This record gives sequence, structure tokens and C-alpha cells, in this order.
Amino acid sequence: MPKLLHARAPRDGEEERQIRKLAGARHAPADWIQRAQIVVLSWEEMRGPAIAAMLGCHPETVRRRLRRFNAEGIDGLGDRPGPGRRPRITQAERSQLIALVKTTPPGQLRWEPWGELEADDEDGPAVWTLDALTAAAREQGIDIHRSQVRRILLKEGVRWRRTRSWTTSKDPDFAAKERRSSACTPTRRTARSSSAPTSWGR
Repeated sequence: MPKLLHARAPRDGEEERQIRKLAGARHAPADWIQRAQIVVLSWEEMRGPAIAAMLGCHPETVRRRLRRFNAEGIDGLGDRPGPGRRPRITQAERSQLIALVKTTPPGQLRWEPWGELEADDEDGPAVWTLDALTAAAREQGIDIHRSQVRRILLKEGVRWRRTRSWTTSKDPDFAAKERRSSACTPTRRTARSSSAPTSWGR
């Protein structure tokens, strides 16, 4: 049977405060939150298999994370860089990006008390798209690419909705309500030939 493993006692009050705060965070990366929770539950005398069952992970994951915490402290909660290039995005920047998604886009219109629609920045994005988030993150000093934004948000379970134009409608009479051409406007006809197309608008 594998040897029982427990998280070591915190080095000081600050380390304990940071780990407990991370374990209860809402906007931090999900993997960091889970690793902090493993440590906190171990501090509360819970054994590895019970921690794994509560957090929905493998017992070996719990043991591995406890070993890394015991050796490296709070830094052991992060991911080690692979054999290639080191990750360009820090955990703090990941958290900053995730928090940005939850904010209101600067170009989103809202009704003011005096009855007019206004936005914080009329030239800004009205909805958060990958391009808009990438640009906003760069304005905050995060050197990130669109593909990285997409991977981070997918990993965090952020759901996207396809934006729709305000001119579309599910009303079956919508097309009939549009302005019709004048009855005095003659219908233009073109002669058909072997070289002329037989349909338009495709």
C-alpha cells in the first residue's frame, strides 16, 4: 500500500493565508484552486483517497501535488515548464484574463436615466470576442496571442455565444414588414443567353 502522505505545516502565517485564499478563490485558474484545496484538506487531517473522491481526481494526483508542495511550497502548486519554451503567460496574467471576461465590454450600449443609449467607449467592442479580449489584454500589459486566449478560456470552461445582428428576427412576418419597392418602379428584365447566369445572389 502507498505510504500515507500529508501536507507539511505552513512555514508561516502568510503562506497559510495565501493558500487558503487561493483554495476559496473564484477567478483564479481552476487547476491552481484544486491544488490549493488538496493542501488545505490535508491540513484538516483528510487522507489522500478521501481528498481525491471529494475533488474528483485520482489519488495519485493528490499524492503528487502534496509531494511538490512539501518540497517547493506555494510555488509547487504551479505547472513546471516543459522541455521546450517556458510558458509566456504567468498564472497572475491568466487570472487577469479570466477576470477581464467577466467585465462589461467598453462599447456595450446601456440606457442612461435621461433616456439615451451610451457606452463607456463608443469605439470599443460591444461584445467580448477573441480578438477584442486579445487587444484588451495587451492594453493591460499582457503579451498574449489570440490562440493563447482561446486555449485558456476553453480550459477554464468559458462558454461562447454566437453574436447576432439586431436586424434578424424569428418573426415569420418580419420580411413582410420591410419597406417594399414602389409599384411604379418597373421590373428590370435581362435577356437570357447561353453565357448569362441563370441565378443571382449566390
